[in-house]
Amino acid sequence: MSDSLVLGVLGGMGPAATVDFLAKLQAFTPAKSDQDHIRVIVDLNPKVPDRNAPGSLAGPVLAEMAGALQGAGAQVLAIPCNTAHTYADLVQRASGLPLIDLIETGASAARDLGARRVGVLGTKGALRLYREYLAAQAMGLVQLPPDRQEAFMATIYKIKAGDLSSTKAEMAAYAAELIALGAEVVVAGCTEAPLVLSAAEVRAPFVDPTELLAKRCVAVCLGHEPLPALAGA
Repeated sequence: MSDSLVLGVLGGMGPAATVDFLAKLQAFTPAKSDQDHIRVIVDLNPKVPDRNAPGSLAGPVLAEMAGALQGAGAQVLAIPCNTAHTYADLVQRASGLPLIDLIETGASAARDLGARRVGVLGTKGALRLYREYLAAQAMGLVQLPPDRQEAFMATIYKIKAGDLSSTKAEMAAYAAELIALGAEVVVAGCTEAPLVLSAAEVRAPFVDPTELLAKRCVAVCLGHEPLPALAGA
């Protein structure tokens, strides 16, 4: 597979979520030897400013990362962080490379499941993006009430701090609340969520965009799926 495309990954948001994505990428690659795997250039940069902070300066940092990945030989990009897709257009302009969109991937999976009301576990920024993508496909967003959204964010930061035990029950409870509010499908709209939540804990169809992004990256890099259109092209 020496002619496969080189994947550039803007990672580190957070580090464990990027490692989870890379493990899934490796697992989904049909390889019989080292040489059969796709080449991946990763910038695992936990110093990217917090995407959830007001007035975050994450955009310029992500643009610089994308340009450096292009310079290192990347031919297509992926970002295993939902909220960072706020800067998707900027990343593509800075690098001149197409991006395999995580938000689009998750929303399309919910559509393919026949959902009309989609529950999303995500940050405020990610929820804003999912709302747009879902609305464009005639689906509605179901989200946690404000107090529970704040609790969800506290859980996300606990996961980032390495707590993968007590957060399991908390994340499952958030998913159950979305279902009680009418969600027909639950989307893990934050890449920390699948670290502690799987389909077994969710009493509705469960979408893990990280997993689906890994599958798409393999398909695109091996030529089984066309490159996404470059933003603004």
